[in-house]
Amino acid sequence: MSPTAVALGSSQTAAVALPQLIAALGGDLLGGSDIAIARIAPLDEADEVSISFLANPRYQAQLATTRAACVIVAPALAEAAAARGAAIVTPDPYLYFARLTQWWAARTRPAAQPGVHPSAVVSAEARLGRGVEVGPLAVIEAGAVVGDGARIGAHCVVERDAVVGAGTRLAPRVVLGHGCRIGARGIVHSGVVIGADGFGFAPSRDGYVKIEQLGAVTIGDDVEIGANTCIDRGALSDTVIEDGVKLDNLIQIAHNVHIGRNTAMAGCAAVAGSTRIGANCTIGGAANIVGHLTIVDGVHLAAATTVTSSITEPGAYGGPYPFEENASWRKNAATLRQLHTLRERVRALEKK
Repeated sequence: MSPTAVALGSSQTAAVALPQLIAALGGDLLGGSDIAIARIAPLDEADEVSISFLANPRYQAQLATTRAACVIVAPALAEAAAARGAAIVTPDPYLYFARLTQWWAARTRPAAQPGVHPSAVVSAEARLGRGVEVGPLAVIEAGAVVGDGARIGAHCVVERDAVVGAGTRLAPRVVLGHGCRIGARGIVHSGVVIGADGFGFAPSRDGYVKIEQLGAVTIGDDVEIGANTCIDRGALSDTVIEDGVKLDNLIQIAHNVHIGRNTAMAGCAAVAGSTRIGANCTIGGAANIVGHLTIVDGVHLAAATTVTSSITEPGAYGGPYPFEENASWRKNAATLRQLHTLRERVRALEKK
């Protein structure tokens, strides 16, 4: 995500007065009580009907040049922002921006259309809650339970005995495997497969013998899963994703992995089987974690880090291989860059 803002809507969207935003989201409005906002935009793309925000000091210079009708800023920048026009002052502009996008989306996105599309196939033995929407060509098998207000997109498959929590939305072409569960208010983007077989085989002289994957996947509340991510079912017990976890696109979660609450993982990361990741961790893009490890709460892995042993202390870690505490890795990486020069100097000394 851009550190400034993300454009949502357009100038065609029904405008909203700034006092209406304050009433809904809070904050202190400086000027602009008569200004109407029609879109959210980055500082450098904003126009006279846009609202933007400034959270990263690197973009402070854009405050003087932006055409935005209103800018969301922290108290330290209130005076500078008010000098150029309307401003909303809040302790955490980025958090305010996030809540603004949610409020804006609720106003502008098409509302759910409860009901089952005529082309969908819903077993008579499935249970659908109140206000459920089932899209075209979706399949809901026997024993499946879909909670109140859930949305099942076109071409989704909810297999037998699977459970979708209240208010959870499955985008088109999601597969929720048999016996797998996702809690309330989840968002699962297109192409996600939850509950495919884990990668389990026993070697023999005649080749590999498949180990049937008899567990399922259990996912908590308020979890978001990015497009084309795969979460494999457990071999015997379940793969577990706790409440509040956020997974980006193209992530692989292998069988019997356990991810603690409010951990976030960026795109193309991969976690091998039976690894346990704690709560409130962040995993950078393309990071790789080998199997049967434990990572404690509060660990932050830089992008492309390869983790080959358990991490028992919270903190920031980085490096493709070997991984180590981040400050140490940076020093070693700086030294590594000088190795060729050092080798040439040693050779020259040896010739003397």
